[in-house]
Amino acid sequence: MLSFFKKRTPITTLFDEHFVDFHSHLLPGIDDGAKNMETSIALIKRMHSYGIKNFITTPHIMSGVYDNTPELILKKQQELQSHLKSIGLTNITLRAAAEYMLDAGFEKLLEEKKLLTLKDTKILVEMSYHSPPLNLYEQLFNIQMAGYQPILAHPERYAFYHRNKKEYTKLKEAGCLFQLNLLSLSTYYGKDVQKVAIHLLKEGLIDFAGSDTHHMRHLDALENINQPKIIELVKPVLKNNQSLM
Repeated sequence: MLSFFKKRTPITTLFDEHFVDFHSHLLPGIDDGAKNMETSIALIKRMHSYGIKNFITTPHIMSGVYDNTPELILKKQQELQSHLKSIGLTNITLRAAAEYMLDAGFEKLLEEKKLLTLKDTKILVEMSYHSPPLNLYEQLFNIQMAGYQPILAHPERYAFYHRNKKEYTKLKEAGCLFQLNLLSLSTYYGKDVQKVAIHLLKEGLIDFAGSDTHHMRHLDALENINQPKIIELVKPVLKNNQSLM
C-alpha cells in the first residue's frame, strides 16, 4: 500500500563527524545545566548517538549568580573528559569555553583579558532576556578592541527585538556574529521565537547554530524538529560550525 505521507527526517540526523556543538551546559554542577557527573555522561551519550563527537561546552559566567572562573571550568572539563575515557567514549572531543553575560563583571574580565575562547578570538556572549545593556554597543566595541570576536547566543530569544528587527542588522554591523538555538526552530520557547528564528535564517543573519543543551527535555524537543523546509534552511548554518574545530 502506498503511503501518502512522506517520511520526515529529524534534525538530529544532520549532525556529521565534523559538526561542533559549541553551546551547551554539560559540565557537572557549575550552572543550570547538568547537575552531576551521571547527568553529564547521560546527556553526552545521547548526543553522541546523534553523531555529535565534537563539543565545546559553555557554562554560564554571570556575576553574582554563576561566578565561574577559567580554572574551575577547565578543572571540570578535565574531570568529565577523564570520566568519558574511563567508560570507553574515547572518540569524543570535549573542550570548554564559557557563555558570558554582558554585565559589569564581564567588563572587569575583559579588562583583565581572562576570557575562555571558543576558538582563536571568538567568545560566546549573552544578554538579559529583559532588556539589553544600556552600553551594549560600547561593550561590543570594547570586546573587539581587546582582540576578541563576539558571538551573540540565541538572538532570536530576545523578545525586546521582536518588534524592531532592524536592531538585528545593527548588531551585525557592529561586528556581532549570531548563534541560533536549534530548539528555537520548534515552539519550545514559544511561537514568536520560532517565527523570529526562521526570519533570521531567511535573511541570512545567522552564522552558527548550537543545541544549548541543559537537560534531557531539551534533547526530547530537539528530536521532534523535522519540518523539511526548516531543515533545509538550517543545513548551511550547521556546516559553518565546522570552522570551530
